[in-house]
Amino acid sequence: MHLRRLSSILLRQSANIKKLAKPVTSVLSRDLSTEVESWRTTPTNKSTLPYAVNSKCDLVDLPPGTNTKSPVWSWNSWDPLEEVIVGRAENAFCPPFDKAVQVNCHEDTFTFMKAQASKPFPEEVVKKAVAEMAEFCRILEAEGVTVRRPDIIDHSVPYKTPDFESHGMYASMPRDIWMVVGDEIIEAPMAWQSRFFEYRAYRTLMKDYFRKGAKWTSAPKPQMSEELYNEDYPIGKLKVRFEMAMKEQFLTTEFEPVFDTADFIRAGTDIFVQRSQVTNDFGIEWMRRHLAPKGIKVHKLSFGDPHAMHIDSSFCILGPGLVLMNPDRPCHQVEMVKKAGWTILTAPRPLMPADHPLWLSSRWLSANVLMLDPKRVVVQKTETTTIDLLESFGLKAIPVDIRNANSLGGGFHCWTCDIRRRGTLESYF
Repeated sequence: MHLRRLSSILLRQSANIKKLAKPVTSVLSRDLSTEVESWRTTPTNKSTLPYAVNSKCDLVDLPPGTNTKSPVWSWNSWDPLEEVIVGRAENAFCPPFDKAVQVNCHEDTFTFMKAQASKPFPEEVVKKAVAEMAEFCRILEAEGVTVRRPDIIDHSVPYKTPDFESHGMYASMPRDIWMVVGDEIIEAPMAWQSRFFEYRAYRTLMKDYFRKGAKWTSAPKPQMSEELYNEDYPIGKLKVRFEMAMKEQFLTTEFEPVFDTADFIRAGTDIFVQRSQVTNDFGIEWMRRHLAPKGIKVHKLSFGDPHAMHIDSSFCILGPGLVLMNPDRPCHQVEMVKKAGWTILTAPRPLMPADHPLWLSSRWLSANVLMLDPKRVVVQKTETTTIDLLESFGLKAIPVDIRNANSLGGGFHCWTCDIRRRGTLESYF
């Protein structure tokens, strides 16, 4: 029953891609009469695109329900990707080894993170990560995707607010700080003091998007004072932390709203989120109220993860009604998801060597993939079992190697923020 329903949904998505003349049922209608003046997309290889391009001005012929007034437009994680931000590894700087960092690092990385605190990440790793991201961008452009990059800035510069002192970290993971919902891009408050000013690397891009018609919303800036962090949180007692995670008790308190946007994952009129070490209930409620006028519901999921930070390696939505789930962090609400007719794929064990340096994440970055459309998915090239699983389900894997970029704390979903996807607001849940 579930597979039959999923197959029907996927066929509908495929038809929308191939036959744009067919009306798309949408819960959001837009006026398409206004001609686009300022936003253009120039695909590298037009012949690979599953839609028509106007040869006179290189503007994509948009389907009903798409907002032509904004360069920013995306409702889910699988509609055909037209424009994306890819992060940078340049000048990546290790954060201070404070409590917020410690709770998100696995214990076997403590020695490195403590010794390297407030110093550059290893030069050789950063250099290789820069090269990997350049190749990743080239591949995306060859697939017809417009790629934008943040500015290169000095993250080592110290700063001081009335509540704390720190320095920057990097601009590698745009997924953590930005989320597009329709024609609006939302800026996260973050929860690490070393990431307070991370938005500065993206200011050029955000101003450009805003001037061209996008809505740009910044969540309330947090104080990040001591009141935000539970001073009694038992960092060194993993068993206790597991028990606390089962009760959704983490380092961050409810002093003020904080969240990383990577703790949210979109599926049209439904967005899923986890309470984590960097996202609190105050922040989730801010997002819920903010998105309610759009007709979007925010559902909280839990995974019992003591290192909880970002949902996309635990619960990665591949398409309408299709989720790749981490077996080490089973979703406590999985029956609710199945009851809605969704299909759960269990991610294979990662093939990453145990001795590969991962300072800010786990080997489960193998499940951190990027959908280019309902059929194409970017996957780490050495994770062959994950590739086999996805291809057995009818997806076309695009293998790319970003092993050194993984060391800095993210996979393909983390290193990107989709700015424009070709589609409409629909309900899938």
